[in-house]
Amino acid sequence: MSDKKVSILSAFRTIIWPKRKLVFIGLVLIAISRAASFVVPAATSHLIDDVVVKKDIEMLKYLVAGVMLAIFVQAVTSFLLTRILSVQAQYLISELRAQVQKKVLSLPTRFFDNTKSGALVSRIMSDVEGVRNLVGTGLVQLVGGVITAVVALVFLLKISVFMTLFTFIPLIIFAGIALKAFKIIRPIFRDRGKINAEVKGRLTETLGGIRVIKGFNAEKQEHTVFEAGVDRLYQNVKKSLTTSAFMTSSSTFLLGVATTSVMGFGGYMIIQGDLSVGKFVEFTVLLGMMIAPIVQMSNIGSQLTEALAGLDRTEELMNMSPEANEEERTNVLKSVNGDIVFNNVSFSYEEDKEVLHNISFKVKSGQVIALVGSSGSGKSTIAGLAASFLTPDSGVITIDGKDVSKVNLNSFRQHLGVVLQDDFLFEGTIRENILFPRPNATEDQLQKAIKAAYVDEFTNRFDEGLGTLIGERGVKLSGGQRQRIAIARAVLADPRILILDEATSSLDTESEALIQKSLAELTKGRTTFVIAHRLSTIRKADQILVIENGRIAEQGTHEELIASEGRYYNLFTYQARI
Repeated sequence: MSDKKVSILSAFRTIIWPKRKLVFIGLVLIAISRAASFVVPAATSHLIDDVVVKKDIEMLKYLVAGVMLAIFVQAVTSFLLTRILSVQAQYLISELRAQVQKKVLSLPTRFFDNTKSGALVSRIMSDVEGVRNLVGTGLVQLVGGVITAVVALVFLLKISVFMTLFTFIPLIIFAGIALKAFKIIRPIFRDRGKINAEVKGRLTETLGGIRVIKGFNAEKQEHTVFEAGVDRLYQNVKKSLTTSAFMTSSSTFLLGVATTSVMGFGGYMIIQGDLSVGKFVEFTVLLGMMIAPIVQMSNIGSQLTEALAGLDRTEELMNMSPEANEEERTNVLKSVNGDIVFNNVSFSYEEDKEVLHNISFKVKSGQVIALVGSSGSGKSTIAGLAASFLTPDSGVITIDGKDVSKVNLNSFRQHLGVVLQDDFLFEGTIRENILFPRPNATEDQLQKAIKAAYVDEFTNRFDEGLGTLIGERGVKLSGGQRQRIAIARAVLADPRILILDEATSSLDTESEALIQKSLAELTKGRTTFVIAHRLSTIRKADQILVIENGRIAEQGTHEELIASEGRYYNLFTYQARI
């Protein structure tokens, strides 16, 4: 991951500038609001020095009406600011979330193998939230605060240059403390995002694996792990709160010094006759108007710092190389025949730890190729390479004579179907899960897929039939039922290339007999990769590859391999005895 930070300038260019019209409207509204806010101090001075002294009732009416109008203008502009900018900020957050999610889905399978899903959820949902402080009222209030402070400063200098300059000494000290604090806080906010993602990731795993946790009586162990993560988050928040508290208390003390100085010098000047009571009250109110935005700016500065820290992490994701590099993958497959060739393919998940070594074989269109071997030998890796989930480190895989690494992935995968050992079902109904690859399939196509996978054999017993809700990951169904839904999904997809990874592993004997019939129908005319531990299920395969330690140990039909009495013969006869 890159440690490159998102600068204010780059955030302005990519996020604020495209929304410049709305931001400009916000600035105009806040300028109107701040201009209206100067009516009160000016009116107060006029009230004390002129209206009250002269007992001018008529002028008092105009004064009160003017102040009421100013307050009304402030209320209306405040509402419009929230309505326009805050709502727009939330829209931008939803847009950014969609962009980040789209980017995450485009990343290689290897990325997901090394990243917790809960951590990714946190990064997609939480990291972009700070954007509301860039486009929302935060940034506009920051600019508005600067405008207010500058205008107030001009009026203060007109009343008394000496008193104004004297108040600047504590303000300059406060500005130095605030800048130092922001440098300290930003890395803390960056770390908080990472810790938050890790804690949410672990929590997601815990809730997903609740049956395993309860089965091994490991609730206490999981609680300890989560508690440690929450404590790390607390320690991080404590650091940021301590820094913010120091900044706030410093501002309170230094601004208190400035106010006390004004009281002393102002009182002395009134006694000496150099300053009227009205002007002193106006000076005090204006000083508050100058100081309040400075204090507010420190709070908004913290929010902007947190926003930029979140954008740092978002930028890391957005800069990752996608799986489908469109500049390299220029070959678009209009149709797929299904001839696949592996030529000296090697692959490693980690550097210098090769799991496949110079794998070479050919599969003709419509053939069934079975991959057998001990656990961890590399069978699923070969299937993953054939499905383009993985990219070889060396060697070439071709589909119909075209290098798969140069083929447009969308055009290839629309002809691909997979049934995995632990196939994933989405929360929803049985119908929705089967329709997943082809949501617009006709009812006739759906029924054919259901019958081919014998799904109706158990859905007919459910009150809701295909409308039965299956729970998260299909938890309300048996393993065999889940597997049959997965196979029906593959049947409906009608792929040219099919990957069956232990497709009958979760089935009882009766279900397996039913599924073997449907699989025989499913694989007709399709190039099929079958990974199986039960060798009885692959006797009719056109080719069987025996994989051991990442190499092809034997290759041939069932009869040929039995006749050679090698590794396959030993595996087959051993299973036959069990």
